[in-house]
Amino acid sequence: MNILSKYDAAKVEDKWYKYWLENGYFHSEPDEREPYTIVIPPPNVTGVLHMGHMLNNTIQDVLIRRARLKGYNACWVPGTDHASIATEAKVVARLKEKGIKKSDLSREEFLEKAWEWTGEHGGIILEQLKKLGASCDWDRTKFTMDDDMSASVIKVFVDLYNKGLIYRGYRMVNWDPEARTTLSDEEVIHEERQGLLYYLAYDIEGEDEKVIIATTRPETILGDTAVCINPHDERYAHLKGKKAIVPICNRVIPIIEDEYVDMEFGTGCLKVTPAHDVNDKNLGDKHGLEVVDIFNEDASLNQHGLHYEGKDRFVVRKEIARELEEKGHLVKTETHINKVGTSERTKAVIEPRLSDQWFLRMEELAKPALKAVLEDEEIKLFPKKFENTYRHWMENIRDWNISRQLWWGQQVPAYYYGDGKEEFVVAENEEEALQLAREKSGKASLSSSDITRDPDVLDTWFSSWLWPMSVFGGILEPENKEIKYYYPTNDLVTGPDILFFWVARMIMAGYEYRNEKPFTNVYLTGLVRDSQRRKMSKSLGNSPDALKLISDYGADGVRVGLLLSSAAGNDLLFDEALCQQGKGFANKIWNAFRLVKGWEISDIPPAKVSEVAVRWYRSKLGQTLAEIEDHFAKYRISDALMATYKLIWDDFCSWFLEMVKPTYGMPISKKTYGEIIALFEENLKILHPFMPFLSEEIWQHMENRNRDEALVVATWPEPVKPDGSLLEGFSLMTEVVSGIRTVRKDKNIPFKDELELYTTGDGSDFAGDLDEVVKKLGNISGIHYDVEKVEGSVSFRVGASEYFIPVTGSVDVESEIRKLQEELSYIEGFLKSVRGKLSNERFVNNAPEKVVAVEKQKEADALAKIATIKESLSNLKNK
Repeated sequence: MNILSKYDAAKVEDKWYKYWLENGYFHSEPDEREPYTIVIPPPNVTGVLHMGHMLNNTIQDVLIRRARLKGYNACWVPGTDHASIATEAKVVARLKEKGIKKSDLSREEFLEKAWEWTGEHGGIILEQLKKLGASCDWDRTKFTMDDDMSASVIKVFVDLYNKGLIYRGYRMVNWDPEARTTLSDEEVIHEERQGLLYYLAYDIEGEDEKVIIATTRPETILGDTAVCINPHDERYAHLKGKKAIVPICNRVIPIIEDEYVDMEFGTGCLKVTPAHDVNDKNLGDKHGLEVVDIFNEDASLNQHGLHYEGKDRFVVRKEIARELEEKGHLVKTETHINKVGTSERTKAVIEPRLSDQWFLRMEELAKPALKAVLEDEEIKLFPKKFENTYRHWMENIRDWNISRQLWWGQQVPAYYYGDGKEEFVVAENEEEALQLAREKSGKASLSSSDITRDPDVLDTWFSSWLWPMSVFGGILEPENKEIKYYYPTNDLVTGPDILFFWVARMIMAGYEYRNEKPFTNVYLTGLVRDSQRRKMSKSLGNSPDALKLISDYGADGVRVGLLLSSAAGNDLLFDEALCQQGKGFANKIWNAFRLVKGWEISDIPPAKVSEVAVRWYRSKLGQTLAEIEDHFAKYRISDALMATYKLIWDDFCSWFLEMVKPTYGMPISKKTYGEIIALFEENLKILHPFMPFLSEEIWQHMENRNRDEALVVATWPEPVKPDGSLLEGFSLMTEVVSGIRTVRKDKNIPFKDELELYTTGDGSDFAGDLDEVVKKLGNISGIHYDVEKVEGSVSFRVGASEYFIPVTGSVDVESEIRKLQEELSYIEGFLKSVRGKLSNERFVNNAPEKVVAVEKQKEADALAKIATIKESLSNLKNK
């Protein structure tokens, strides 16, 4: 193989990904090995790769590749979610461009268009994940609308209905007027918005008096059916039993009493609109009030809106305020901060609406899921802080509104017979439904034309909550060999924003349908933000093109860039410079490989320094491996990468290769070379989960016949017990070499000139022939121990020992003092800036722990440096 002079990610990545696929390295079948399973959080079928996907799937790929190397039967199941609301909106928009309304089509025609759209766009994001290096078992790709997946959803609905857990109810629901469907409570985002509080005057029937009522929504007065006062409010005691007149529509409504009214808010007098507020609905039910719905599905006003019929609610708000003012009913307005519910999907302002919907009772389902996480710890959340969020949601859980007024999705398997919607049966198919309807009605003559299926579809989450089971056929065939082998899965990697939407619900479904957990560990990633802590979004223009990043920096570079500062549960402050750092790391490793491959090999005996270096690096590798294992056990993926990064960049490239590098023009020992290659390959194994393409490319060029064919299926390094004394001695030795190099730099002494080294130490610092390393890396001809002082020398201190290097010519003491004073001034200025940061409470309280720790280490290093410089200045001044 020809080795490229420069690493070319574009050529390498496509080549090896194709090779991995052709050899079936990502595919898994049940066998005698222990399984390691991950199911992908299925991205929306409408989606394209964004930074959140990049982070989430990089972490999953790191985990699955490492499991593969460790000998597990690794299975990563990919797939996409049909995303009812988002996909239907895309299809409706496309039809609109062609001048077609959804209402112009039959359900079957619309679904044909939806499947057409899915066929064109549905696989885009999965193809993009391949560019990132995701080693999914693509033969297992699932879609939540696949026939078997849909059949699983329908089977579960019927089962839960028969258990009495699903019911149909007329309730106040969250209505999305843009998507024209109901939403669950969890799909509503509450935002604080500034609006107005309108003070309106209602006439009292038969009296020359008015009552003032404060409202944030003047348009809803057209649906008012009562005015309510607190029975203990003496200000309104005289109004008890009287009636008020609603402005504009002139509806006469009762004045009722209820302790629910807050006497301190507004005027202490409440307008009651049962059709458009959940609390008003409760009051209405309690006091037997009329219900007047004033909105159409799109939140425009209906016939009850009088002359505002057909106009949007927010347009009406402005216009009705003007009319109320003109007619003397608007007393005043005040600025008011109000919590407004918005749709998670469309961002539209939610409208409370009374509607017949399907609900799932959650209280009993939640109990085993709560116990599994918080008591038995069968399932662990990383980081642990999210347990409090989980507890709050699960202990305050409400029934789940699972029906949606859409066509794209699994249609509710309820069939109505008779004149209205009061009589229905629930069944997996029409044949069963017809048989049940005949039995329930006592009418054997009923035919398929006499039953009508509910037009609603099920909430998309109602299919994805079954995902870890349904991808292995565990709902339709509960005892099949795949579900028994791969379930429960091992790790789930997802965002904390769907901890309740998806994670908690999968746990509930797992205990309900298999009486066991769906996964063992949940790794919750943070959100990807820009360097200014802003959330990535198209509107802000701060979200980079994921594929362009891969093109510019290589997939490995981007993976490293994403993971370098991605602690679990903490937001990732993304900076493109991190990807450049990742690319630089790839180039460093590639150049190290080219250096090693360029050496001439000979059957000469190993150099003593090379033997020491190999012994030391094996120990260092063992120490770092233990550290990496600990990081992975705690799901500190970025720390595991950083340990790998330091091992390869600092220890291997900067120290080890310098130690074993043959003298210019000379060959290297064949024995030493073999040991270097073996250690390089161990590095590649540790590196592979993070940088799969680069590591595979180098592995394939190594031409070592005593190993696995491909790195992707190689064997993880065996643990090595580190030699503690050797590692400690080496750490001191590197400081000595650094000291020698500093002297050479300051005194302009070229490396070719040999130097003598004297020390007050007894040589114990250099146990295990480390003195040979000092001689080679410092070009030292001899080391002299137990020396008190050497005249005409430059000194430096390492640990308890002082080192002296004689230099030719006299030392310019004044010049040395000036240099040290300049350095001291710089370090003191640096220390001041660091302490300024650490004294900033906002920084210390809001910055990630790791960032604060780095600043504290900078402070400690600066203080140590200042102490050293001051000691050197003192010595010079005493000369």
